[in-house]
Amino acid sequence: MNAPTMNNPNTVEFASPSLLRRFAAMVYDTLLIMAISILYGAVMTGINVAVKGVPETGERVTWGIFGVVVFIGWIFTIGLFFCYFWHKSGQTLGMKTWRMKIVNSDNLNCPTYVQCVIRFLCAPLSLCFFGAGYWLMYTNAERQTLHDKISKTRTVLLSKETK
Repeated sequence: MNAPTMNNPNTVEFASPSLLRRFAAMVYDTLLIMAISILYGAVMTGINVAVKGVPETGERVTWGIFGVVVFIGWIFTIGLFFCYFWHKSGQTLGMKTWRMKIVNSDNLNCPTYVQCVIRFLCAPLSLCFFGAGYWLMYTNAERQTLHDKISKTRTVLLSKETK
């Protein structure tokens, strides 16, 4: 890990990844989310066709109120992806590739499921107003983004040996 320094016996400090590195990891994770979304859409379309029957030739599949349920399920599926990997290892595949990890406020442990859910719900807010929640990292000493601060987590940069 990046030369941890001990200020307090209960806290270890690490370097923070740059904004460019964070966005690069987001691009990797977006590709995974697109693949998961395609699979989810195919399964939901299959269920729709099984329930409502095959539409006439040239007609589209109709969703009705089921469309809202499918959309909520899709958001839940994406949230489950992120929360599972953040809680399990502190990293998604994109974060692992770019040597980043999300840690609890003690900088040692992976976040709790509650912290992961809060982070997932607040991360889109960080993208609002041209990424203002991400630019916030340049205004505080801990280099935390908006969703880091709200969820009481921190994104740290790992050394090359510690992927």
